[in-house]
Amino acid sequence: MNGLKSGLRLLFVCLLVAAGATVATGYASSDQAATAERFAEGNGVAEERDGVTVIATDSNSWLGRGNEGPRAKAELIAVGPDGTVQYYNDSHTRYWDVDPVPGTEMTVEYVAADHLTPEECGGEEVCTRNVIERVNLSTGETERIFGRVTEGKHSTRWHDADRIDEDHVVVADIAKDRVFVVNTTTGLTTWAWSAQNAFATDESGGPYPEDWTHINDVEVLSDGRIMVSVRNHDQVVFLDRETGMLANQTLGSDGDHETLYEQHNPDYIPRSEGGPAALVADSENGRLVEYQRTDGGWERTWTWKDGRLQWPRDADRLPNGHTLVTDSNGNRVFEVDEDGEVVWSMDVAFPYEAERLNTGDESSGGPSAQQAGLQSATADGDEGASDSADTAGVFGAIFGAVEGVLGNTVVNAVMYVLPAWAGGPEVAAVVVAVGTVVVWAGVELYWSPWRPSIHRHITIEWKN
Repeated sequence: MNGLKSGLRLLFVCLLVAAGATVATGYASSDQAATAERFAEGNGVAEERDGVTVIATDSNSWLGRGNEGPRAKAELIAVGPDGTVQYYNDSHTRYWDVDPVPGTEMTVEYVAADHLTPEECGGEEVCTRNVIERVNLSTGETERIFGRVTEGKHSTRWHDADRIDEDHVVVADIAKDRVFVVNTTTGLTTWAWSAQNAFATDESGGPYPEDWTHINDVEVLSDGRIMVSVRNHDQVVFLDRETGMLANQTLGSDGDHETLYEQHNPDYIPRSEGGPAALVADSENGRLVEYQRTDGGWERTWTWKDGRLQWPRDADRLPNGHTLVTDSNGNRVFEVDEDGEVVWSMDVAFPYEAERLNTGDESSGGPSAQQAGLQSATADGDEGASDSADTAGVFGAIFGAVEGVLGNTVVNAVMYVLPAWAGGPEVAAVVVAVGTVVVWAGVELYWSPWRPSIHRHITIEWKN
């Protein structure tokens, strides 16, 4: 019996040591410096790569007031071809979409949000100021293009806007479950489409009115149509500004998670580049997918994922056939070549979208997967990622097994609130450590000779 006890105790110690070492390694290998310090202008943060990469990051700060910790501060970052920081701004609570301004080399427009206190809102509840701004990344000169305040701060923040012409912008309005066009000179809304024109609130999407559609992306196509990502309906729809939604062109359907599952940032690849095709960050499925328009329907022609990919929220096809990917819960932006290999990667906390300047707006300058002959990949490894890859070791395998049981949605929700250094193995290590302590305590209690007992007699007298 003593030999069994010693063996089990040794096993418990080994498990705790292994779990502690995994957590310590994950923490030590990540950059724990204040984000503003790390991204100071001129600092080297990535390997060399052609072109300027602009990254907009989200924040998981519950209170909406960023601090110096990774994932808790939203940022707009520009990294030059030599891998050094050329621009940095963290003045907003959240950064979302970023687009190059046509005819410029270093100017972008972006969507951002600021969480406001009840006092700042002029009432008794919190609210959000949504803004579209333009910045010259070389000079830092910034111009406010348009802005509006929406109630609350969850599922009311605009995620995307796309320019139609010099005076008009189309906005993905999560707060009101609509898409609208605004004249940025006059501030007047000139056109709008409500999701209720096409969907019933009690038969589709998320809970109404809290987060019914979660419309998170809009893209103006060359023929005037507007492509819209209706995230909570698992669909990408196409709008005609004269007739409304073109139902026969819709990609995906509500609840059809084999096609799309709460996607982000679909990019349209035109016929001139081998389309029509749509490249989509299929977020809750943990993969990138491309669908080709064929015979009046959509056919999947490309799929990519690796063992580290965790809640991707953007993918752009570059002119050379590579794909620039934003991996939000994987805390990285990286580039995949035609063979599906990661050829460039940059660790950054909680990125939302990335843009490679002078390659066309999003995927407009890149070929379709079918035209470029891209190879699909669903590898478990992560050869091109950093040394702290989330798939390494026993705890990575445990995390993968847990993810397979619970599903991506549950795992992504947990990963959303964790610090940047806590990847899959670290999460699994903490769970194993807690479980080990609980089991060890129970075993020791079972072996203990001490047993609780009651010796005192209790007398109860009844009085009439």
